[in-house]
Amino acid sequence: MSKRNIVGIVDARGRGATLARMYERSPHVDGVVVIPGNDMIQAMARKPTEVDTRIALTDVDAISQKFHELGVTLASVDQDIALSAGVSDRLREDGIPTIGPSRAASQIEWSKAEARRLGTHAGIQQPEYAVFRGSEDAALKYLDTHGDEGFAIKADGLAEGKGVFVAKTPEEARRAIQEIRQRHPQAARTFLVESLATGEEFSTFFASDGVPEREHIKILGHAQDHKREGNNDTGENTGGMGCSTPPRLMTPTLELFVENEIQKMMKELNKEGKPYEGIGYYGGMFDPANKVINNIEWNARWGDPEVQVVAPGITSDMYELAMAIVNKNLDKYKLTTDSLSRVVVAGASRGYPRNYDSVKGKQIFGLDEVMEMDGIELYGAGVKVVDGKHFASGGRLFYIVGEGVDIVAAREKAYGAMARVFVEGNNLHYRTDIGWRDVKRLRDKGY
Repeated sequence: MSKRNIVGIVDARGRGATLARMYERSPHVDGVVVIPGNDMIQAMARKPTEVDTRIALTDVDAISQKFHELGVTLASVDQDIALSAGVSDRLREDGIPTIGPSRAASQIEWSKAEARRLGTHAGIQQPEYAVFRGSEDAALKYLDTHGDEGFAIKADGLAEGKGVFVAKTPEEARRAIQEIRQRHPQAARTFLVESLATGEEFSTFFASDGVPEREHIKILGHAQDHKREGNNDTGENTGGMGCSTPPRLMTPTLELFVENEIQKMMKELNKEGKPYEGIGYYGGMFDPANKVINNIEWNARWGDPEVQVVAPGITSDMYELAMAIVNKNLDKYKLTTDSLSRVVVAGASRGYPRNYDSVKGKQIFGLDEVMEMDGIELYGAGVKVVDGKHFASGGRLFYIVGEGVDIVAAREKAYGAMARVFVEGNNLHYRTDIGWRDVKRLRDKGY
């Protein structure tokens, strides 16, 4: 090659680790930079890789300067806080080809109220909602007029995936409003009360190059996240305890409906002068009994941990995908995927998503063994590496991905690997039922 291609990724966690590995697979890529990244990204790199954990996700000046110093030729902004801070805008202004929607376009994620407004204008199927700012009094009166239906109470702003409370009665909703405003005082200064969408949740990932035509939007895959901390979807919401792909609920009819909804949103953004250039996802709720599909959220980047199972299934070149977005010729990009099932399980510190301070600094054993296993991928997140040893430094520590011909095979591999890992003091927590819905579907069919 006449020019060295260095990919710069803006992310800190397992998503950044996954994307670094995906870009490493491309023969076009000579090296990777991840800001701020984490220790395991560099420790497990297969091509020259640099991280700088001193730089904050919102430090637009430092990120741009570092990328220029290291000769980054393509930037990928993949974290919601960075997008809301305008990192994508700044990198483009400074002459670095960038994927990642602008601050204005990424508002579909960092403002739930804006996403709903756009969805209403675009004719997207979504729950009934109301937006409240300041005092809780108006919201409490609203609850009084809506009987005993269920509610979703949502912080308008970013809350690390923990800004949604589900309430089955108006009384529960009242308590949820108070709690969400106490836990997330900044993100929930504005909050939403939505009628509760029921059914089965899924996520559809897409790429868009800013041209609001069907040929310029590529569906990259689907996944089913498991957000609650405990088995059987119990406990608090987390950033995600694991997920599986492909979800067997995705019929061709359902997929076509979602594609149309995504195109509606891309057209609406374009109409308002906010072309969407990057990766995103439509979060849906499908009620099979009533054949109703509702949009429950939009995210303006890859999901974490969904990326760990969807991105590895893309067999076409990830760098070429990114450049097709940059050059607005995504219609010419030939997307190919494999037919494997994948399950990712998040290994977390005991106490997550609440207080896990006592786990920080504890040694993690077994990760080296997991790295050598066939059919397994390991991605680091909250792990500190010192002299080749691994130590807990965050809530979600690492992700183990198993792949196989079906959900059962993939799941067995993931949990077989997880069984080899131990955190000093018995401080490892993970769900043991990731992918349970699709396992049940297979077994119900006589698998």
